[in-house]
Amino acid sequence: MQIAHAVAMVVGGASGLGAATVRHLLAQGASVAIVDINAEQGAALASELGPGCRFFPADVSNDDAVQQAVEQSVTAFGGLHIAVNCAGIAPPGRVLGRSGPLPLSIFRRVIEINLIGSFNVLRLAAAAMQANTANEEGERGVIINTASIAAYEGQIGQVAYAASKAGIVGLTLPAARDLGRDGIRVMTIAPGIFDTPLLAGLPEPARRSLSAQIPFPSRLGNPHEYALLVQQIIENPMLNGSVIRLDGALRMGPR
Repeated sequence: MQIAHAVAMVVGGASGLGAATVRHLLAQGASVAIVDINAEQGAALASELGPGCRFFPADVSNDDAVQQAVEQSVTAFGGLHIAVNCAGIAPPGRVLGRSGPLPLSIFRRVIEINLIGSFNVLRLAAAAMQANTANEEGERGVIINTASIAAYEGQIGQVAYAASKAGIVGLTLPAARDLGRDGIRVMTIAPGIFDTPLLAGLPEPARRSLSAQIPFPSRLGNPHEYALLVQQIIENPMLNGSVIRLDGALRMGPR
């Protein structure tokens, strides 16, 4: 899959890993649709990046909203070849906290956004990609989901987040097998600790402490490094049905 002249949709593309991916794919010659629930940030980024980039608002857990965003992307740019799913939330909470059991509403909401939302984007993006003319490899599209190393080493207070990301890991291979006959690849990236808005508010000592846990390089990941891996996945047709950790050899402890 060549990035130049392709159409990409980046969900959760208004900030963090998603915004870095939007910028990188646009620089590689793709037309990019930003899909995000944050209308202000999404519209501002699309305006900054120019005519090759459009913003369409959507809550990933809403099937009608995502369907509309996919249709708008296809209408705006003439197709859909690449979908990158970066949307997610990470509210902390222990199974049993000081005020009692973790509210089921919190657990349900995290699963709804992170796992069901990712599948919602995957299924609707795949339906649009199915209409593409296959390239010489028989390929029609690439879908990249975002998990986390918390899927493997969830920490104390991450029960909902870790479960949602483990679900994304689990759907990767069967989704790739389902869509192989349509020439659509499915991959997942499991990032470690990245310098995103989620961590921007931490005091500098806390940021240094997080960086020190990473064997090498001992620093927070740069969102551009996530975008570089997205590029490699798109361009390498043998990358399919797998999860790639992007973590500097970090293995999370219980805290």
